[in-house]
Amino acid sequence: MRVRVQQEAFDQGAEIAAQSHPEAGAVVSFLGTVRDYSDAADILAMEIEHYPGMTERELERVAQEAHRRFPILDSLIIHRYGRLVPQDPIVLVVVWSLHRAAAFDACRYLIDVLKTSAPFWKKEITPAGARWVTDCPGCRAGTQHGHVHPDVLEEL
Repeated sequence: MRVRVQQEAFDQGAEIAAQSHPEAGAVVSFLGTVRDYSDAADILAMEIEHYPGMTERELERVAQEAHRRFPILDSLIIHRYGRLVPQDPIVLVVVWSLHRAAAFDACRYLIDVLKTSAPFWKKEITPAGARWVTDCPGCRAGTQHGHVHPDVLEEL
């Protein structure tokens, strides 16, 4: 179980290849990237802030819970902070297990819980200004589309 919070970019393939689990019959990963459009606005960049120490502890807690709930061999969570532009990788979740069902279930659990409990704050930079990304049921659901955020734009 590994957790990293970093400003630097990462390579999904290299991160997965760096781990050796010969007994694993399944490796499932999720890569989250910065979108270029959100809530009827072009996204020029995203600024992600976090609370050092607290953030890592929360990610470790979530990973430990996944290991308790699912029969998995190992997991990796990497989350970036700082200024990112569209298509930059934000988050990587990887799970190794003996069988695919546990790997898929644990990976989905990790990203869903991470999206709702990890102390990250995201600000979208648009042509009209900046706006904080607020939590909402549509974001938490992970499958709903077309929801909007009642954000107020700030001046850049």
